[in-house]
Amino acid sequence: MTIGLFYGTDTGNTERVAQQIADAMGDGVTLHDIATAKPGDFAQYTQIILGQPTWYYGELQSHWEDFWEQFQSIDFKGKTVACFGLGDQHDYSEYFLDAMGLMHDVAVANGAKAVGYWSTKGYEFDESKALTPDGKHFVGLGIDEDQQAELTAERVAQWTAQVKGEFGV
Repeated sequence: MTIGLFYGTDTGNTERVAQQIADAMGDGVTLHDIATAKPGDFAQYTQIILGQPTWYYGELQSHWEDFWEQFQSIDFKGKTVACFGLGDQHDYSEYFLDAMGLMHDVAVANGAKAVGYWSTKGYEFDESKALTPDGKHFVGLGIDEDQQAELTAERVAQWTAQVKGEFGV
């Protein structure tokens, strides 16, 4: 079973986290930088991990922004999707992980079964488009390399264990 992990990165932080996630998931994960991905790349997977940082005031990462129109046309029916996002919960507290929420919402609207929801405990932020309706979970793993980098490895380990179970691998 192969899992497609699609990520976008500008500074390298999201790429590093994507690699950590791939390593923790084990064999069978293929990394795709969204900068060079094509819509057809998604078709070969039934299990997909999507990741990107939120930039500035809730903006998409630049390569995701370039790919966004194509992303919105991808059919996710029959696919299980888990998301992760990077953000700065203090300096951009009103937009924390917004890009992850937008990405999740498109995948779900296009038929994906979403997994990998993550508790908001341990985070301090004002608002996020990445919250579940109850406000107690994010729609994926939240990573803050600016304020809580020391928690990244532990969060990745816990989240990937959860996602493996939800993916059935």
